[in-house]
Amino acid sequence: MRIETTAARASAAIIALIGWAGLAVQLTASTSQTGSAADAIWEMLRFFTVSTNLLAAVVLTGVAFGRPAFRSGSLLALTALSMLFVGVTYVLLLRGLLELSGGAATANVILHYIMPILTPLFWLLFAPKARLEWRDPVVWAAYPVAYFAYALARGAADGKYPYPFMDIPKIGWPATLTTVAIMLIAYVLVGTIFVWLGRVMDRTQSET
Repeated sequence: MRIETTAARASAAIIALIGWAGLAVQLTASTSQTGSAADAIWEMLRFFTVSTNLLAAVVLTGVAFGRPAFRSGSLLALTALSMLFVGVTYVLLLRGLLELSGGAATANVILHYIMPILTPLFWLLFAPKARLEWRDPVVWAAYPVAYFAYALARGAADGKYPYPFMDIPKIGWPATLTTVAIMLIAYVLVGTIFVWLGRVMDRTQSET
């Protein structure tokens, strides 16, 4: 399996280190604002970007260390798809809304640009794809659904919403739910492309 090769494990290690570095830089920047690392972590975990980069860093670290549980084709596809989702959502809906400098700007580049490129690229080059099923994208969608439910519940509790399209007091429930529904449909559709591409690539590799 390609995922077990030295090249795959080394690539996973490099990407994981980049992800961990981005999260560490963001933590430092957030701590300077909140005054407490614990408060900074709690605030960071409000964001899909952070939870997904954390997922990618953990999964790729597991691959780098050769842990079988992290070699799952479905888990790697979920991770790559979600990281791609982070990058596309940021570029289309969030880029330019905040002026960032210093560590926050560096973390922004790593978490919103570099990791959303490198993680899907790793999936294309190394992840096993033979066992991907057409129902998988619906299963994978449980991750963003759970996030949206969590973020909206947190927002309702403390009045702080992570993204403008989720700011219910400002835009209302209909606009929020419509945007979230469109994003989830797009997530499943792109996930279906992942499955199709994975099957094509697996078939092509089997024939060569």
